[in-house]
Amino acid sequence: MRRIALAGPTDFEGWRDAARRLARQGVDPAEVVWSVAGESVDLFGAVSSEPTAAPPEEPAFAVPRGFLDLAETAILHADPERFALLYKMLCRFRAVETEAGECFIAWFEPEHHIVEAAAPFFVRRFASMRWSILTPERSVHWDGEVLRFSEGVDRSAAPGEDALEDLWRRYYAAIFNPARLKVQAMMSEMPRKYWRNLPEASLIKPLIDQAERRSAEMVQSAATPENPRPQRPAPASPAEAPAAAGSIEALRDEAAGCRRCPLWASATQTVFGEGPEDAGIVFVGEQPGDQEDLAGRPFVGPAGQVFDAALREAGIDRTRVYVTNAVKHFKFVPRGKRRLHQKPDVADIVACHGWLAQELDLLRPRLVVALGLTAVRSLTGKTMTLASAREQFLTTGGGATLLATIHPSFLLRLPDQNEKAREYARFLDDLKRVAALAQSA
Repeated sequence: MRRIALAGPTDFEGWRDAARRLARQGVDPAEVVWSVAGESVDLFGAVSSEPTAAPPEEPAFAVPRGFLDLAETAILHADPERFALLYKMLCRFRAVETEAGECFIAWFEPEHHIVEAAAPFFVRRFASMRWSILTPERSVHWDGEVLRFSEGVDRSAAPGEDALEDLWRRYYAAIFNPARLKVQAMMSEMPRKYWRNLPEASLIKPLIDQAERRSAEMVQSAATPENPRPQRPAPASPAEAPAAAGSIEALRDEAAGCRRCPLWASATQTVFGEGPEDAGIVFVGEQPGDQEDLAGRPFVGPAGQVFDAALREAGIDRTRVYVTNAVKHFKFVPRGKRRLHQKPDVADIVACHGWLAQELDLLRPRLVVALGLTAVRSLTGKTMTLASAREQFLTTGGGATLLATIHPSFLLRLPDQNEKAREYARFLDDLKRVAALAQSA
């Protein structure tokens, strides 16, 4: 879900810019929550705001000038649903096989007479698709060449549910937070009259009914027990910076008692880098995970297994490269008996940067590879998007050539297998590029 926060109740320019950006990205209206500064927010409180750096957009599209004039007037209305209704020109299509081939059919129940006015937008947006939009009053059809209209139909004429709706319901139930349930806010954001066409509608009442019990269970869940393997005592004061060491082994011994940030207190141990001191390539990840924290070695957990497999496919011998992390302690939040990864913040990165800088000074690699944005931030001192960092040659603070790619844990978080395969192929291409550059250096 995306939350779009507008500056005020008549912020037409803000609505137009956001709607144009969302439409270019193909964002479904049901995935957008519109809000106005100072007004109450949505039911769950877990909706992510739009990212600062938006993903690449599709080519620009045009809408009739008359629609924009109408929208500018409609936004002056007091109805809290006005922003969502204006953006709701996008709807969800289901693929159906017909004698003429694949056709995409959507069911929609507009409150106003907008089918003829909205049809040209869909022709421009989905020109290469065959589609139909069915409504109770009027229907519209596009065969790739001719736009035609027909009488309205009943809901039963539209296709039934598909696998995507079942997947959405399972995701919706998984992210539902009973501890933050606000029924009145829910009714305000999404009046009951709109529920009948929501895939998750059948879940809403049971989830509300179970919220109190589930909240109590969450409170009663046992916290993770205290760490049974605390770190060894520190040989230096907490504020003291790491001293210059003459070897990686000596630096590792110094880092074992690091107290430069609070992360050491709950971690099992410092997880330092490993690999030969003459390694030509250094891979820098984010931080150790749960299994790395217990083993005391980087990249030995699930993400490490993905990393090792990709290295083998790219022709890179892990025993000949040095692998480390920007942050040397595991940062997590306890959830019952589990320890859930928590992303390091800037203070963590800055506090740990001295160890990474000394590793690179001692190793003097030909090439450094940043696995994820935390590593990019630590190695360059700059804030940028991963897409931008991935497309260029960068330089570390010490002057080494730096390439950026995803952290392998990103692949583990992708639920769609096709998307996971595509992203793994891109990751593999990045590693093959690293191998080629290392050989030519």
